[in-house]
Amino acid sequence: MADLEAYYAKFNEDHRLSTRHGQVEFITSMKYIHDFIPQGKTLRICDVGAGTGRYALALASEGHDVTAVEPVERNRLAMEAKHGMVNIWPGNAMDLHFLKDAWFDITLLFGPLYHLHKTEERLAALSEARRITRPGGIIFVAYIMNEYSMIEYCFKKNKIRECMADGSVDATFHTVASENSLYSYVRLEDIQALNESAGLQRIKIVAADGPSDYMRRTLNAMDEETFALFVRYHLATCERPELLGASSHTVDILQNIPPMPKLVLG
Repeated sequence: MADLEAYYAKFNEDHRLSTRHGQVEFITSMKYIHDFIPQGKTLRICDVGAGTGRYALALASEGHDVTAVEPVERNRLAMEAKHGMVNIWPGNAMDLHFLKDAWFDITLLFGPLYHLHKTEERLAALSEARRITRPGGIIFVAYIMNEYSMIEYCFKKNKIRECMADGSVDATFHTVASENSLYSYVRLEDIQALNESAGLQRIKIVAADGPSDYMRRTLNAMDEETFALFVRYHLATCERPELLGASSHTVDILQNIPPMPKLVLG
């Protein structure tokens, strides 16, 4: 928590999502959230790891009953200062005991899995999301992808030999998080293994930002018409399996399917 507090004291999440590459992520994530909101319906939505409230406040402004959970005090204060109609709780994704079972129609985890390194911690967060989401409800889980880290940090910044020497990258070029790591990076097979262990059923998985994080300067130089075309291109291709693993972020869209009752023979 101390590391997270220190990091978010100097990291401006609002600014990130307002940049061109951040807009791609936000537009994409909101598009898929809206796909699961029936026309004219207002839903109960929980945003776990809500940051400064970019998603929570946008959804509340549409009339939804939104609850936000955020462990970092600075982010909670920033959210409260915006006066959005959001119920804000301090807390972390692994322990949501203050929230009711099966209460929410949609639960968002757009950050917690970035910072949880151990499998049991990730499963605890997914288990809590499943508990608070009604049967048949939808859970959105965001991840940062391994190959993005390898390309952007290890190779572009020429850190690969250092990372392999200190064990933060293994012989298969998979990053290895330590207790002091801020982020965890995953591959598609890691996500699938978590889903199977958590008993969650995937509807689809999408590249939240696709190539946009690699193209920051290019996107910033685009005129509005060209940028709009890029967003259209991204939305048309963000489910393509050949693009998913190299995206900076993916969003896994899951359904909370209750377990089948066991048959009693006799």
